[in-house]
Amino acid sequence: QVQLVESGGGLVQAGDSLRLSCAASGGTFSSYGMGWFRQAPGKEREFVAAISYGGGSTYYADSVKGRFTINRDNAKSTVYLQMNNLKPEDTAVYYCARHGTKVAATSGYEYWGQGTQVTVSS
Repeated sequence: QVQLVESGGGLVQAGDSLRLSCAASGGTFSSYGMGWFRQAPGKEREFVAAISYGGGSTYYADSVKGRFTINRDNAKSTVYLQMNNLKPEDTAVYYCARHGTKVAATSGYEYWGQGTQVTVSS
């Protein structure tokens, strides 16, 4: 059974940085693309970033491009989201997800974590 556990969220000020982690267990982590999504209060969940199985391909939402970086450590079965220059509009619950294939994509995710709260004050 695949389990994804996010950590690293918190309350920060605008301009600060945070690094989210997502530890995976069950299945073969290195065979699948991984992604990060977020959901703000009253809004639908939205795509943030994705990375292919080997880390060679990444994809970002326009709203975070240049500020967020996704990477992965297959030896540790962990995917990260480095978030720099955070803005109040980045406030949301952040979820990691495992894709059904090797690619970096905005949809097609099969397994989801429970989420971690990120709050950015102005």
